[in-house]
Amino acid sequence: MEHQPVLMQAVLEALAIRPDGLYVDATYGRGGHSRAILQRLGPEGRLLAFDRDPQACGQAWRELGREPRFRIRPGSFTQLGAALAEEGLGGRVHGILFDLGVSSPQLDEAARGFSFLREGPLDMRMDPQTGASVAAWLARAEREEISRVLREYGEERHHWRIAGAIVRARDTAPITTTTQLADIVARAMPGPRQPQRKKMHPATRTFQALRIFINRELEELDAVLPQALEALAPGGRLAVISFHSLEDRRVKRFLRDCARPPQDPRDLGPAPAPRLRLIGKAVMASEAEIAANPRARSAVLRVAEKLGSA
Repeated sequence: MEHQPVLMQAVLEALAIRPDGLYVDATYGRGGHSRAILQRLGPEGRLLAFDRDPQACGQAWRELGREPRFRIRPGSFTQLGAALAEEGLGGRVHGILFDLGVSSPQLDEAARGFSFLREGPLDMRMDPQTGASVAAWLARAEREEISRVLREYGEERHHWRIAGAIVRARDTAPITTTTQLADIVARAMPGPRQPQRKKMHPATRTFQALRIFINRELEELDAVLPQALEALAPGGRLAVISFHSLEDRRVKRFLRDCARPPQDPRDLGPAPAPRLRLIGKAVMASEAEIAANPRARSAVLRVAEKLGSA
């Protein structure tokens, strides 16, 4: 399936792109948002992108490698602040976009091990050359740790049952494939095991939890949001697309706190000045977009503008 970037028009409106501006696509993916931003930039504009997936970076170099206004940096977007500082661009960015989560090509390629719908190695790493795979971690993790990950990162109510089933299964044979794990999870669930129409697959939350955990997605999001704020110029826009409540709660809280800084009740001095202005309400996909791109169903876009004098 061809990757379709979600909320494209809403993102372009949110960034309020100026032809001579400096922009950051912190999650290049397969480049849909980046190409749309470049179409709106003039000769003096510039776009810097990040992605830790080597396949995404390879595609960027093939398609946009000769584009003088564009450059991609391989690696985590947590390098954003340092990368901009190296080039003397900190505090000068006019817009930053985060499109969080996993891309459609990653889900569709069985060899990446992200999807329980396709037989593949149980990997799930955004960068297959870094860190341990899900299979390697599950082979050594204690039941308590597996249970905690499923509860905290997947909000899976049957976390203890599933963790126990995983430990028992691995004592018989290593868990090395996506469909193997999905079957273990399905069998561990209480109640009817036959799939019901429109019901979530029993392994959905488990796979989400393991992917988020193995890639440290929430920790990296917490680390990069303050960097993004510092990177923006006054009037610069921050746009973040989230795909599940764990991400969205963090983004919403960060933007809210920067727009209405909490004051220590013991502090008799003036309240801290807000650093962001919220732009509109959360944006979600229309029924037409969801019909054309089902991945957009859970997407939530939040936007804020940095305050201060230029």
